[in-house]
Amino acid sequence: MVAISYADIVKAPKALLHDHLDGGLRPATIVELATEVGHELPTTDPAALGRWFVEAANSGSLERYLETFAHTVAVMQTAPALRRVARECALDLAEDGVVYAEVRFAPEQHLERNLTLDEVVEAVVAGFAEGSALAAEAGRPIRVGTLLTAMRHAARSQEIAELAVRHRDTGVVGFDIAGAEAGFPPTRHLDAFEYLQRENFHFTIHAGEAFGLPSIWQAIQWCGADRLGHGVRIVDDITPGDPPVLGRLAAYVRDKRIPLELCPSSNVQTGAAASIVEHPIGLLRDLRFRVTVNTDNRLMSGTSMSREMALLVEAFGYGWKELQWFTINAMKSAFIPFDERLAIIDEVIKPGYAKLIG
Repeated sequence: MVAISYADIVKAPKALLHDHLDGGLRPATIVELATEVGHELPTTDPAALGRWFVEAANSGSLERYLETFAHTVAVMQTAPALRRVARECALDLAEDGVVYAEVRFAPEQHLERNLTLDEVVEAVVAGFAEGSALAAEAGRPIRVGTLLTAMRHAARSQEIAELAVRHRDTGVVGFDIAGAEAGFPPTRHLDAFEYLQRENFHFTIHAGEAFGLPSIWQAIQWCGADRLGHGVRIVDDITPGDPPVLGRLAAYVRDKRIPLELCPSSNVQTGAAASIVEHPIGLLRDLRFRVTVNTDNRLMSGTSMSREMALLVEAFGYGWKELQWFTINAMKSAFIPFDERLAIIDEVIKPGYAKLIG
């Protein structure tokens, strides 16, 4: 098999379902925005700040990992700042070869300077549109959909769900809940999920990252999640062997083709996986779960979609066939209409990989 170069991976069309807006800022932008609002940072040198985020996130603890967001959220409290961060996000993803992305953020965390929830969403959606237009002009078209996240430890999920539905025709494609899993089960937000189902709206739930099978079971069977944010701990319901034996929950997830939004580097940082080589993505891919590859937080993990794919190529010996499989899985699982998903698969992803495969 011909070795796959990193440069070629960048050229490959990629689809991204799990990326946090406040986890992907450019360090230089954080420094500039922090200066404007008087927020104190660990360092004002962009390169050193970038290293600080990665080192602080390499703790093996989800709770410690989440603490790094205090600095990014602090500089995202005005409409111009939100618009800029979203614009740069779209440009950075497009530069990395991402052709479709769903980027999530929690509007309730951006109200410290008197913006309304609707103004927050409008600023971010406008920024994504600006970035996408600039990327298209540069010959790297990208489509960005927005996911609105409610914080699982708070009590605003119904309000955020209604906000998402209100903006469904202007760029918001889905809903999510995030934050520390332990002690904050998704069933606390049943009213929001039932509302979204009545509105025929899509949602994913962060589950099976730090907590395990009960979190996954609740997200699917109680809340009706379309996808699992991470879901890596589904491996706890698989007994090793030749062949491996799936428990009832794992079998259900596979049978129903419920997408797993796996984030290899992030999962290692938070302790959900011991290393990339030992990451369950290898087993789950072999068992043909609906596996997708994602970045989670590009700043905290010092990563990109190309880097995540390169790590998998190195760890598991994957070739273009597997990388295309992950990409098509993600596109099949996107929250945009079926015909639009199909068009991106047939007109962008398959031709793009065909050129690389030769």
